[in-house]
Amino acid sequence: MTQRILVIEDDPSVRTLLERGLAYEGYLVEAAEDGETGLEIARDRPADLIVLDVMLPGIDGLEVLRRLRSVDDDLPVILLTARDRPEHQVEGLEAGADDYVTKPFSFDVLLARVRTQLRRRDKMPEVLRFEDITLDAATHTVKRGERDITFTGQEFRLMQAFMEQPERVQSKSVLLDRAWGVDYLGDPNIVETYIKLLRQKLEAEGESRVIHTIRGVGYVLRSG
Repeated sequence: MTQRILVIEDDPSVRTLLERGLAYEGYLVEAAEDGETGLEIARDRPADLIVLDVMLPGIDGLEVLRRLRSVDDDLPVILLTARDRPEHQVEGLEAGADDYVTKPFSFDVLLARVRTQLRRRDKMPEVLRFEDITLDAATHTVKRGERDITFTGQEFRLMQAFMEQPERVQSKSVLLDRAWGVDYLGDPNIVETYIKLLRQKLEAEGESRVIHTIRGVGYVLRSG
């Protein structure tokens, strides 16, 4: 079945590039020039992945993302942004983005990110457990004890990388390959940002730390 991609982008030249390029690669592509139209299309004809510009007229991209996440935690969303400061990237990731591409961008780079996100969506599910943490890929849920934890798509994939290999130290580059894909070409320091986000959610009610930093080596999931 042909995978459906929704592009929400107000710049006509960028929108046309993405429509034509992704269609040429075999995807079924729809496009919207503003957030309101994009949300209507997403509701009426659900996509397998959304490419979303941050700076949109009317409803901005981050608000569109929040509304999308209110009904679907697992839909892959790639942000397009001209803002490349770390705090801007964190803002987008915390709003629920799975990945981001900074403008101006190479279409080949964006295409690689799209393929990576769609491959992850198609992976076979399984239930993983470590200590009091349970991760269910089929339902895209994580629990710590009896507490439900809401993760974005990318947070979930990083947590899954840890849950698949508990007690094993993993370097930043290994985590990038496993959670972002071997074709990820972005800032490797994104791992540190996501580790912080995972810890905040896993320890939100005073629970012990389970993701530990091994200075100069990487990170490990283990008991405190």
